[in-house]
Amino acid sequence: ESSHLGDCPICCLPHPVGKTKAVTMGCCGKMICEGCDYANKKREVAESLQQTCLFCRHPLPATEEEVFKLLMRRVEANDPLSLVEVGAKHYSEGDYASAFKYWTNAAESGDAEAHYQLSVLYQLGNGVQTDLKKELYHLEIAAIAGHPIGRYNLGCAEFDDGSIERAMKHYMIAANLGHNGAIQMLKEGFQSGEVSKEDFATALRGHQAAVDATKSPQRSEAAKQEQK
Repeated sequence: ESSHLGDCPICCLPHPVGKTKAVTMGCCGKMICEGCDYANKKREVAESLQQTCLFCRHPLPATEEEVFKLLMRRVEANDPLSLVEVGAKHYSEGDYASAFKYWTNAAESGDAEAHYQLSVLYQLGNGVQTDLKKELYHLEIAAIAGHPIGRYNLGCAEFDDGSIERAMKHYMIAANLGHNGAIQMLKEGFQSGEVSKEDFATALRGHQAAVDATKSPQRSEAAKQEQK
């Protein structure tokens, strides 16, 4: 089962939890997994080819300015993924008001990541007033759309509210999407008697299946190169 990130359009394998394992192309807005991106760049270097987007074959931009121009072109087309990217850029710069604007626009298109990021803003009070009701509203939408961290955080909110059974159900779903923290919470729930042996075993199998589904030789090779 894929998360809200879906599958890589090249290898058709699910993206792992966390966008750091993928590259978002400014030209076409596609999210390419690190394995396919690495394999393509390796081939281009070996064959002395011009570096291009693996999906649409648009030449890769040579400067950060060109990257941003391509990204803003996608923003003007109201592409949710690009809106989220620009929002994240503003957030990293401390411009929470602009981040809120871009993420709100993306959320209006139903983007799960945008809803999750808005939940974080309302939780921390960055650029907005802290608002538990709005935080949970955006978390719920993100979770329904398959956002593993959103689902996990929703479980944490239920846990903190004393709704242990509901929390464990959220953790079960998050675990099936490959979330490591959810497995840890279920383990603690099993040890305290809140989760049955059967349910915990099912969660372990689901989590392992989700993780295994994201693996490939190309992704493994890319990860090894990253560690060097």
